[in-house]
Amino acid sequence: MSELAVSVIIPLVLALAATGAIAGILSGLLGVGGGIVVVPVLFWVFKALGYPADLGMQVAVGTSLVTVAITAFSAARAHYKRGSVDMQIVRRWAPFMAVGALFGGTVAGVVKGDVLMIVFGTIALLVAWNMASPRTRILAEALPQATGAQPAMAGVVGVVSSMMGIGSGTLGVPLMTAFSVPVHRAVGTAAALGLVIGVPGALAMLVTGLGVAGRPPMSVGYINLVAVALILPLSILFAPLGTRLAHALEPVWIKRAFAVFLLLTALRMLTAVF
Repeated sequence: MSELAVSVIIPLVLALAATGAIAGILSGLLGVGGGIVVVPVLFWVFKALGYPADLGMQVAVGTSLVTVAITAFSAARAHYKRGSVDMQIVRRWAPFMAVGALFGGTVAGVVKGDVLMIVFGTIALLVAWNMASPRTRILAEALPQATGAQPAMAGVVGVVSSMMGIGSGTLGVPLMTAFSVPVHRAVGTAAALGLVIGVPGALAMLVTGLGVAGRPPMSVGYINLVAVALILPLSILFAPLGTRLAHALEPVWIKRAFAVFLLLTALRMLTAVF
């Protein structure tokens, strides 16, 4: 292996491993799902390696959904042991969220990468604004009981989250807390629902990416196995740590710092399109 290759590969390996650790901690700590970190990092990694932005974004989303599914299982198990998963919400939302995720993953696999970048950047801006806000916005004292209301909420979260390559926490946690679900319970429930988004979304990205020319080596559909192997182990390892921190800290300043990160990431991704 050439000296140049080593000088490029080693920083990339370290960056992806660090991304996995950070994604795992955030998945348990804030309930935002590690994909909100994994997708932009993978996008810029693939771009640095010379892949077109369209293709790089689709592989980033597909790869992230695999890590989301498996990391969500680890985080959800830790939250369940602490009694912070609302199984009633999980049972009610899961079927509709899964259908939404399958649809969103299919759309993500066939549209141009620019569309995914716009969706990711726009939602990330909204999430950054919400996380930087000092107060939780309460819309009602309980989740709506009207027929079709919660299925519609779950389906929309599934579609948008799958298109972004993220778990349900980024959109699901603020949505649940807006309807008075306690934040720790919302985080734990969102972690469990991350599996519901990750699996069908990843399957859709795998199928739609089969046979596409120019993908990075060791890719199955739009899922890059090398990136999964580098990110996933540390993501799984650090997810329970994030869960413990979530129950021990009041992460106001962590949320605000992460909001700044999201703001900068979203602006950079949107400027890359326009």
